[in-house]
Amino acid sequence: MARTSADEPGRTSQRATSRREASRREARPSHFVQSLERGLAVIKAFDHTRPRLTLAEVAKITGLDRAAARRFLLTLVDLGYVTFDGRLYSLRPRVLELGYAFLSSLSLPEVALPHMERLVAEVHETSSLGVLDGHEVVFVARVPVKRLMTIPIMVGSRFPAYPTSMGRVLLAGRDPEWLEEYLASADLKPVTDRTVTDPDRLREIIARVAAEGHALVDQEIDDGSRSVAVPVHDASGQVVAALNVSMLSGRGTAETMLDFLPAMRRAAEQIEADLRPGPAGQGVGLIG
Repeated sequence: MARTSADEPGRTSQRATSRREASRREARPSHFVQSLERGLAVIKAFDHTRPRLTLAEVAKITGLDRAAARRFLLTLVDLGYVTFDGRLYSLRPRVLELGYAFLSSLSLPEVALPHMERLVAEVHETSSLGVLDGHEVVFVARVPVKRLMTIPIMVGSRFPAYPTSMGRVLLAGRDPEWLEEYLASADLKPVTDRTVTDPDRLREIIARVAAEGHALVDQEIDDGSRSVAVPVHDASGQVVAALNVSMLSGRGTAETMLDFLPAMRRAAEQIEADLRPGPAGQGVGLIG
């Protein structure tokens, strides 16, 4: 069959792509693992503008053929990093594990601390930043208010997620499947006589936190203390940390704490801006 003029541009493009691939392979060192590069390319194909992709779309974005793209996607599904609904693939929250080493380093606290210090100066209460590690919240940064009576919590402290404001914000950022597994396996025991431990009630509370964008906890983790928390997102929109303000109950009511939300949201947005790569931020990316 004679070659048509319409065939030629496609074949020319394929030859050019092959030449570029060959050139890149020749330039790489002998230790380079191309399959790892391709697997990471599949993960990075998803972002806030492309949260759900078909196989064909992943193949086009990464430059992989459909068979290779499918193998990488199904491997990521098996590992728990990607989910598939029969037509579309999307990242699962477990992909955040790839950034936990960074979150537990000094980079995130260093970015957050100046904004937290300004927040504390504005609201005159203590602020903390936490991340989720398994079933627990880990405090990675804290700015205490200068006052005689304060809540004695240090960086590195760990608390169960379900009775804390930061924990509920972080749980609200997880997908429903993960949350159901958490509620089924977590040791939901009372910490104070106000602690909510019923899974159905916690499910309702976490759904409201997701809808409202904040969590308020009144003496569920400690008698005599209250806290309110808001999420901190990475560039893809994933909740990667929670920012809270805490106070002794004698200093005000639970409703008083809601007055802190505008200042807290501004601080969270400033932290997010600094975490974003590019000239506007400091280039500290959490994932990818």
